[in-house]
Amino acid sequence: MSLTMKILIGMLAGIVVGAALNTVDVAFLNDYVVGGFFAMIGKMFVNALKMLVVPLVFFSLICGVAGIGDIRVLGRVGTKSFGLYIMTTAIAIGTAILLALIIAPGQGFDMQGIDASGITAKEAPSVWDVFAGIVPTNPVQAFASGEMLQIIFYTIVLGVAVVMLGERSVSFVQACEYMNEVMMKIVSIVMAFAPYGVFCLIAKTFAEQGIELFVPVMAYVVTLVGALFLHLFMTLMILLKVLSGLNPFTFMKKMRSAQIFAFSTASSNATIPVTLQCVSERIGVKNSVASFTVPFGATINMDGTAIMQGVATVFLANVYGIELGLVGYLTVIAMAVLASIGTAGVPGVGLVMLTMVLNQVGLPIEGIALILGVDRLMDMIRTAVNITGDAVVSTIVARMEGEFDQAVFDNPNAGIESEDDLEIDHAAEERLAGEANRHSRPQPAE
Repeated sequence: MSLTMKILIGMLAGIVVGAALNTVDVAFLNDYVVGGFFAMIGKMFVNALKMLVVPLVFFSLICGVAGIGDIRVLGRVGTKSFGLYIMTTAIAIGTAILLALIIAPGQGFDMQGIDASGITAKEAPSVWDVFAGIVPTNPVQAFASGEMLQIIFYTIVLGVAVVMLGERSVSFVQACEYMNEVMMKIVSIVMAFAPYGVFCLIAKTFAEQGIELFVPVMAYVVTLVGALFLHLFMTLMILLKVLSGLNPFTFMKKMRSAQIFAFSTASSNATIPVTLQCVSERIGVKNSVASFTVPFGATINMDGTAIMQGVATVFLANVYGIELGLVGYLTVIAMAVLASIGTAGVPGVGLVMLTMVLNQVGLPIEGIALILGVDRLMDMIRTAVNITGDAVVSTIVARMEGEFDQAVFDNPNAGIESEDDLEIDHAAEERLAGEANRHSRPQPAE
């Protein structure tokens, strides 16, 4: 059985067990199984994924910049990926607003019994602040806090300097290539535990959320899920086919494991190691492109989150009986695109961005309380859409730049993890141990 199938079984089992625990509602199970054991294993698994992100992005990006070699090519890759990410985000929110205007969720909604306390608005950053914040004042602090755009900026500058030094950088690049292989092997180790981590994450979510939360806002949920699926299966796949000529069905099949991870963690950043592995080893995007476009996309490409903002804005405008008009909806599109650039890809960030959008168009932010209960499950779906968008753009850019391996894409077994990949070479282990002992023994005096 493949690892992807094991993860899928873990996810389905988590849904069943979680829904059953929510129905039973026993205090002991809620406190010690759901809030205790499931929460502990799920958090450990997510922490293990996050543990890999910064070193993997750093070493992979250094190798990618060195692999490209030509700084002008790097500029083209950056420009194309940025343009495609912004374009797909704008298309996503435009599609969401159009679908929401057709379905009109929220009309005649009863606000009675909704607790809107504890919701505060966030100020929208200016475009100047967003781009100025990309340059870190302290790279060490940026690495420690996981500021992905700042990490990418610093690493690219470092990579360019390495390329400019020429022959003197060969040893450093070789060391980075080795560390990149080590990090990818650690990804394989963490992914071996994925079925259990995914099971616990999904079971905890469904045990805590339940189904009854969806009933009052069913029109909002149906509209949002419809817009997400429309963008995922229509917009992104059409772009992939038109701009790269690749088979969308093969692409989606190879992205399945990353999508399941994204659904489970609800974090684009935490899924970076798995997305990078799928894009490079399963789809065939060479590391010189994937090492830049995947972490870059996880930070600025939030198609799913933009869709949520569009649907939520129309929903709340209908609830409060406020007509936004063309200017209001254009403001929503502009704000969503801007906010996606300057906001981290972590769970719950969509609501923070939504407060900025609502504040800008004059809608009461208290309305967020209406969708707060279902947002976690919706966040899981939209994160899967986000990372699929990252992979689509990475593939398109790689095809344009000639950095794509068609043989890998055509091979259905490419990049599939096997049990042998995690076995230790005992002969090599003994050689390493002997080498270490030889260096640790005191040398005879001359």
